[in-house]
Amino acid sequence: MTLRWRLYGYLIAAHLLFLAITVLLFRTQPLLMLGLEATVLLSLVLGIRLIRRALEPLGYTRHFHDLLQDQHYAARLQHSDDKELNELVQLFNTMLGALYQERLQIGEQQGFLDRLLEATPSAVIVFDFDGRISLLNASALALPGLAQAHGQPLSAFAGEHSLLAQLDALPLGDSQLLTGADGRRYRGQRGQFYDRGFARHFLLVEELTEELESSEKATYEKLIRVLAHEVNNTVAATGSVLDSLLYYRRQLAERDSEDFSTAIHAVQRRNASLGEFIERFTRVVKMPAPELRPNAVRDVMDDILYLYREQCRSRGISIAWQRCDEVPAIAMDRQLMEQALLNIVKNAMEAVEMGAGADRHIHLVLAQEAGAVRLSVIDSGNLLGEVPAHQLFTPFFTTKKGGQGIGLLFVREVLNRHGFRYRLAATPDGATSFDIWLLSPRAAL
Repeated sequence: MTLRWRLYGYLIAAHLLFLAITVLLFRTQPLLMLGLEATVLLSLVLGIRLIRRALEPLGYTRHFHDLLQDQHYAARLQHSDDKELNELVQLFNTMLGALYQERLQIGEQQGFLDRLLEATPSAVIVFDFDGRISLLNASALALPGLAQAHGQPLSAFAGEHSLLAQLDALPLGDSQLLTGADGRRYRGQRGQFYDRGFARHFLLVEELTEELESSEKATYEKLIRVLAHEVNNTVAATGSVLDSLLYYRRQLAERDSEDFSTAIHAVQRRNASLGEFIERFTRVVKMPAPELRPNAVRDVMDDILYLYREQCRSRGISIAWQRCDEVPAIAMDRQLMEQALLNIVKNAMEAVEMGAGADRHIHLVLAQEAGAVRLSVIDSGNLLGEVPAHQLFTPFFTTKKGGQGIGLLFVREVLNRHGFRYRLAATPDGATSFDIWLLSPRAAL
């Protein structure tokens, strides 16, 4: 029973008792009884009115509560004729006005934050209290594996994408350089903010691929130009001196002349090798701009396949098409792409030769996919199983003994100049796959 009805019950019961007492005066003092009954009835009416007035603020409080529940902060309570009650109404209306202004301010800030998140080139990933992804901006949706990740923990996709695995392992407050399976590099940072008194984590991911590659390339070019200048000057001078020395061999005894000539020729060969060595490095620096013309990818790969077939057969390696779809001609610089693809197949052949597996093969795949053409060179060498992703495609890094680490650097430069996206990674079955997306590269991943 509510307070209102309890008060009404008490008031009525008390006045009924008074009425019963006045009935006792009916025989002795009827006029007095009638006067007392009129007084009691008047008191009852007055009491009911006072109770209504006293409980009227409860109605305003209930109405105020309903407005808060429905979030109708723009509504206002009506004023009353009672001055004291108007003070309470004014207080409630002031609170509603303050809430309305605060809501407008929060809405404006939220709108600005939403537009800022959509416009920022950095990927923003926000988690809820349980570690599930609750917000992804446009840049985050472009990261591989996050298109369908809303409402799920990042760890659910970490096994499929190396970049997501690295992001999931980021410690709070730390910033690290990360590398995806496609060789693209990112700066990842994990932070936290407080929502309703509890901590929530977020990730900021900024792509640094072009910036780092530009810096690396500038440093590489400067180093190679200095080395090439010094080496070429030395090789030219040394070659001239060696040619001059050969002039004096006739003045030596026949036995000494033969040894002398052999030593001079050995130094000349080493001189020539040194020149060829530095020339391989300068090829990346002196690479011309690609001249794009339509080319049949299958014809390019068939030429490479025939070129390496005999070398692979002599090493006990099978090389063949695993899949070859009919695809349209691709705009590319055939000479540059042939050199890059020759490097890729040569690396695959050397990797299989160094591998310990019994199954020694190189498979070529040319697949028409949704909005893309994928060219893959898959080898059974499995030399990338323990190689960190961030070391691939960096200058002078190699997995081969005695390698110079410029092959993949040259390949990276050719593919970047063509705008083709690529990925070099170990496959789940223990092989290594070099994938190149020749059409709509951004849609491929």
